[in-house]
Amino acid sequence: MSLHAPSVKVVAGASFRIGLVAARYNEKLVDALFDRVVGGLVAAGVKAENMAVVRVPGSHEVPWAVQAFAAGGECDCVVALGVLIGGDTRHHEMVGESVSHALQRVAMTTGVPVINGVIVVDSLAQAQARCLGKINRGAEFAAAALAMAALRQQFLR
Repeated sequence: MSLHAPSVKVVAGASFRIGLVAARYNEKLVDALFDRVVGGLVAAGVKAENMAVVRVPGSHEVPWAVQAFAAGGECDCVVALGVLIGGDTRHHEMVGESVSHALQRVAMTTGVPVINGVIVVDSLAQAQARCLGKINRGAEFAAAALAMAALRQQFLR
């Protein structure tokens, strides 16, 4: 587990177009994560009209919608959000790994950065800490999206 997030570089986001794909499964947690991401983007100057949002049933469906955004060529970066919580089986790990590979494949084949904000945890308490508590993964995902959108624009010049 990483204990220290990278230092945050201030990035002006007024020119960025960001796609946001969020699962509806574990909706309260994903909504909190989503709100933190949007808050970080807005604080950096990303305009509401430059954020496109799609909700999908669950985390396994997130890569398909991310692919649709990335293939459309309108987004400088796409943020994928979901929460997978362990239970009696390891299904959450299997889905998390599959989603992670699919998101990376989208980024590599389309050239559009994808931020993997699908959280995979073993307990509800871990999920709450990351989505509602002191571990602000949403802010981290927003900062990563801003940095990668800036990098993408730099390479496209």
